[in-house]
Formats: sequence, structure tokens, C-alpha cells
Amino acid sequence: DRRGAVTGMESILIVGSGQAGVQIAVSLRELGYRGRISLVGSEPHAPYQRPPLSKAFLVGDAEASSLDLRNVAFYVEPGIDVHVSERVISVDHDGYRGTATTDCGRTLTFDGLALATGVRPRRLTVPGADARGVHYLRTLDDAATLRRALSDHERGPGTVAVVGGGFIGLEIAAACRARGIWATVIETAPRVMARAVSPEMSTTLERAHQETGARILLGSTVEEVVTSDGQVSAVRTEDGQLIECGVVVVGIGSLPRTELAEQLGLRCDNGIVVDEACRTSVPSIVAAGDCSVFQPAWAPRPVRLESVPNATDQGRIAAAALLGIKPAPQPPPWFWSDQGALKLQLAGWTAESDRRVVRRATGSAPLSIVHYVDERMVGVEALNSPHDFSAVKRALVTGDSFPPEAVGDVRVHLKDLLATTQR
Repeated sequence: DRRGAVTGMESILIVGSGQAGVQIAVSLRELGYRGRISLVGSEPHAPYQRPPLSKAFLVGDAEASSLDLRNVAFYVEPGIDVHVSERVISVDHDGYRGTATTDCGRTLTFDGLALATGVRPRRLTVPGADARGVHYLRTLDDAATLRRALSDHERGPGTVAVVGGGFIGLEIAAACRARGIWATVIETAPRVMARAVSPEMSTTLERAHQETGARILLGSTVEEVVTSDGQVSAVRTEDGQLIECGVVVVGIGSLPRTELAEQLGLRCDNGIVVDEACRTSVPSIVAAGDCSVFQPAWAPRPVRLESVPNATDQGRIAAAALLGIKPAPQPPPWFWSDQGALKLQLAGWTAESDRRVVRRATGSAPLSIVHYVDERMVGVEALNSPHDFSAVKRALVTGDSFPPEAVGDVRVHLKDLLATTQR
């Protein structure tokens, strides 16, 4: 029984019921903690998977019932109390123990506190942005509302305007095209996914989406959402283009939910600042997932990652820290994005790479781009290239590196290079 690993640790409160929050609860039980665990989430649903919301669920290939992270019995058996439709609005904490008050008037006492508060969508702030027909995609309810709007749109003419050409924007555009709906992506940067992928990958993604019939406007900024009787009718860009549409979907980034952390006096800087053990500036409080900012060994500056793998890794680390157990180091990050027939997989940290080796037999997918810093392999972008992705990801975990000259030869299988480096 590791309950005594932290003196007096009889109850732990986890604020946030997404991937990170659930992982903290699961890991606490796996580590032997037998005290009370309260998992509080503001949504009216049991904890669910978010990635399918912009993919299979939006297309109609998945239903809400298939998205549960765990079935209800899973929480009952180990004694994890899940509170839905309830938001923690204030916390009193003396450095070791505290009480939390929810918007339902409930008071929860705790000896350990974990913040997994997630993010909120960044809002569009132009005239008409609050009109009917403007959508954001973060929650299951958001996705269900947007799916109904797309179903209505299938029966009429026009296009869907997607504001933002990042992960969410391109996934939504692909979902629209899968449903036979025209989509126009409006991106302020000179290329799609500019903050996440290399120019070569951006060009390939842009071309692939255009081949499905999606229209992509680069270097273009929305100036106004045009309305008729309060309903979206068009989007006007700064250069004067008018895109007639009945649905607008905004995917221009997110903002971390730090209200409780700030109330507690925790250090925040584009998120809740944590150390390698997910401890906040008050070491007895941990934070994990999309809301946290940390300085990893593999990046030259603090980062905030929004991904399932990061939420899972940090959930395990945060649980260990709560119990006074030294956690394993966090592995290099990885991400994925399904955009219709395109499966993009990223591993490592490529933002500061000084060399890119492109592996491509033709002018389109499959495509892999391996990144280096001072001849040391630091990451990979793989489009419909799961074997290349898997080989590089495994090498990054073990600290191995592939010679750039060998990587550049498309006749060489990267899994063979992996076998060579690990002999």
C-alpha cells in the first residue's frame, strides 16, 4: 500500500476529466494508491476521446457511444468518483491540503491536487464572429452540433469556410470533402501547418487537399463574417475576396485554462509551468496535459504540447509525483493527424533542425522527412509512411541516430538501419 508514500494522503482531487486527468487516476491506482480519488469534469459526458471528433465522428463513421475512454464499470471497481457537469470554480489550499468548491455548490476536500484543466479554443474576433453558423471544435457537444450543421449543408449549395490551416483546420476540411461538401481553408501563414511541419510537407499536404477539391487560400486573413438575419452568409477576407458559405469553422489555436492555477498563485506562462516531474511552483500540486508548460531535455525552450501521447505520459509522471515516487523521464513527443486518406505522423522535436533529409519516390505521398541537428537525428515527419515513422520514433527513444546519407537513399529501409544501430 503506497498510500503512506505521502504523509496523510487520503484523498486526491483531479480537476479535468480529459485524457490527462483520467491517466492520473489510472496511474494512481496502478501505483498502489488506495485513497479516495475524485475526478471532476465540466462536460455532461463520461471521459471520452477527443481526436475522433474532427475525424471519424465528424464524417459519421463513429458515434458518441464509441468514444468513451473507459466504460463506467472501470471507474466503479477501483473507486474513482467521476463528477460530470460540474466545474471547480475555487480552491483553497495551504500547501498540503485544501478544499474545492464547484459550481453545483459541492465542497470537496483533498490532500493531493492535480490540475488537468486543458484548453479552450481561441476565438475569432472580427465583425459577425458571433453569428449563427460559426462553429468551434473542442468538445463532444461542439462536434455533435457541427455534424448536424454539415448534415443540413449536404442538402444545399455552398461551401464550408474553415478558418485556420493547422491540424484541426485540415482535418475538418478533409471531413467535409468526405461528406461531399466543398471546403475553403483560409490561412494567414504562407503555407499550411507552418508551425508544425517543414515546407516540403506543407507543399505536399496542400497539393493533396487541393486534389480532393478543397480550396486553400494562403496569406489570407478573415476581415468579416457576413451575416443575413444573424446567420452566416459569407466570409470576407482582407484582400477583398468574398467566400459565400453557410457554415464557418474556426480552428486558430487554443488558450490554456489557467484560471484555477492563477487563483492558487501558481506560476503561469502560456500554461501552468511544471518541472520534469509535473510539479508546479507549489510542489505539492501537479499539472499535466494540454494546460502545462515544461522544459524538456530535447527542446531548447519551454513547450506546451497538445497531444494524447503527451497527456498520457504526463499523467503517469504526475501520479508518481503525487505519491513521492521518482517518475521515468518523459520520452520524445509524437503526434498524428488523419486527414482523409492522409495519415501524418510526427515524432521528436524538429523546430530547430539544421538539416532535412527527404525520402520520397514520387512527387506526392508517401513522404518522410528526417530532421537533424549537428548530424544528430532529432525527428521525423511521415505522411502515409508508418514504417519510417516507427523506425525513427524507436531510435529517438533509445537515443540512436541514422546516418543522413543512408536515410536519403529510398532503397534503404529505415527498420534495417534501426537493427544495425541496436546491435
